[in-house]
Amino acid sequence: MYEKMMTGLRKDERQAEQMEEKEMLDIVDEEGMPTGQTVERQEAHEKGILHRTAHVWLMRSGPEGVQVLLQKRSRTKDSHPGCYDISSAGHIPAGVDFIPSALRELREELGITAEADQLCLRGQRRIYQENVFYGRPFVDNQVSRVYCLWMDVEPEELRLQTSEVESVMWIGLEACKRMVAENAFPHCIALEELNMLPDSAPS
Repeated sequence: MYEKMMTGLRKDERQAEQMEEKEMLDIVDEEGMPTGQTVERQEAHEKGILHRTAHVWLMRSGPEGVQVLLQKRSRTKDSHPGCYDISSAGHIPAGVDFIPSALRELREELGITAEADQLCLRGQRRIYQENVFYGRPFVDNQVSRVYCLWMDVEPEELRLQTSEVESVMWIGLEACKRMVAENAFPHCIALEELNMLPDSAPS
């Protein structure tokens, strides 16, 4: 009897944990405006349902020009594992706007606390990609706002969320564009997005 009761409690705990892990997203229109409906993140990628993401590029002036910070995605990620990516990016939870979500992702992924007025909006992208990961279809159907954040910080000063980010590195913006265009390293970076970034620091 006791064993059955404990088994039932553990089952309830697992179900509660699974509910907490479900990430609900707003379904949006082509301009990124919520429609009033929501979808679970996994379902959004299985069915290609349009949702929102925020992308933040950390930038600094280096000895040979502007640099961008790349993160290397964790090898356990559900998409593009082990690939170099945007400094910080994430899905926007239902009921949350772009900037609060972008700031939260910076804190969670990199341990960076920033203010809204430090984010410089570089534009909005419409993204659609079909891939297969771990033998399952994975559809990215997103409206993404792209921001840059000027911050001169060394990788060892960052507090990485290891479940999401394996490592980070600075690279020259022009070198990054060239390597992405030539597919010279494992990445999931769009050249179109790199071209949205400024090629000089603000005066």
